[in-house]
Amino acid sequence: MSSSTPGTTGKKAKAATGAKAAPRKAATGAKAAAPRKAPKAESHLAMVRRARRINRELAEVYPYAHPELDFRNPFELLVATVLSAQTTDLRVNQTTPALFAAYPTPEDMAAAVPEEMEEIIRPTGFFRAKTKSLMGLSAALRDEFGGEVPGRLEDLVKLPGVGRKTANVVLGNAFGVPGITVDTHFGRLVRRWKWTDEEDPVKVEAVVAGIFPKSEWTMLSHRVVFHGRRICHARKPACGACPIAPLCPSYGEGETDPEKAGKLLKYEMGGYPGQRLSPPADYPGKPAPALGNG
Repeated sequence: MSSSTPGTTGKKAKAATGAKAAPRKAATGAKAAAPRKAPKAESHLAMVRRARRINRELAEVYPYAHPELDFRNPFELLVATVLSAQTTDLRVNQTTPALFAAYPTPEDMAAAVPEEMEEIIRPTGFFRAKTKSLMGLSAALRDEFGGEVPGRLEDLVKLPGVGRKTANVVLGNAFGVPGITVDTHFGRLVRRWKWTDEEDPVKVEAVVAGIFPKSEWTMLSHRVVFHGRRICHARKPACGACPIAPLCPSYGEGETDPEKAGKLLKYEMGGYPGQRLSPPADYPGKPAPALGNG
C-alpha cells in the first residue's frame, strides 16, 4: 500500500512550486500586511470562519502535507505510531527498517524474543514498555483479527498501547477514515489560535470536529502538525515568517522580524531534510538520512 496521503493527488505541480515559494512568501508577506489580532469578544461564528480560513491557507502553504512516518501497510503504520511516543518521527523512521526486516507480520512480532526487539527499538526510547505493547498488540491482531489491523476505532483502541491518537492516525492514513489526530503540536496550535482552551486531547478533538466537516479532519491534522513543526514552534515561533500571521490572535509571541524569523524555519521551509527516509513523490524537501548517516 502506498504511504501517500489521500487528498494531495493532482497537486504535484502546485506542490513543487508552491512549497518552494512558501518561505519567501511568508518572509515578505509579513512586511506587507500588519497582522491583526482576533477581537477580544470574538463570536463563535467568527472563530469558526477564521479557523476555516486558516485551514484553507495552510492547504496553500502545505499542499504536500502527509503523515511523517514511513509505512507500507496498516500494520507498519500502527507499529510506527506506537513507537513515535516520546520521540521524533525521524528517529522512528530510522529504526523501523531493521524492525520490519526482522518482524514483517504481526505473527512474527508476537513471537519475538523481547530482548532482541528491545535492542532494535532502543533508539526510540522507553524500549521495554514499547516492546511489551508491540508484542501485545501483535498477539491480539494474530488471535482476534486474523493477523489484520482492524479498520474501526472501537477495535483499535482495545489493542495494547493504542489510544485515540494512534487509532486516528491509522484510520485516516491507512484506511481513509476521517480522523483528527491531537498530538502535542496540534493541541498547542489550536489553543494558540484560540479555537479552544481545552487541554484534554479528547475534548480538543471534539471541539475541532465541530468546527470542520469530517472530510477535512485527516488533512487538517497533517497541515496543523506541519505548521507546528516548521514555523509555529513551541518556544520560539517564527511569527515574522508566518503566512497566516494576519489570522493569528497570538501573533507576537515569537520573533516578528522577517529576516530573523526566516532563520527559524525548519525542514523544507528552511531548506533542510524532512523526517521521512521515503517521503511521497510530491514532497519538495530532502529525504531524511538513515540511522548513523546524520
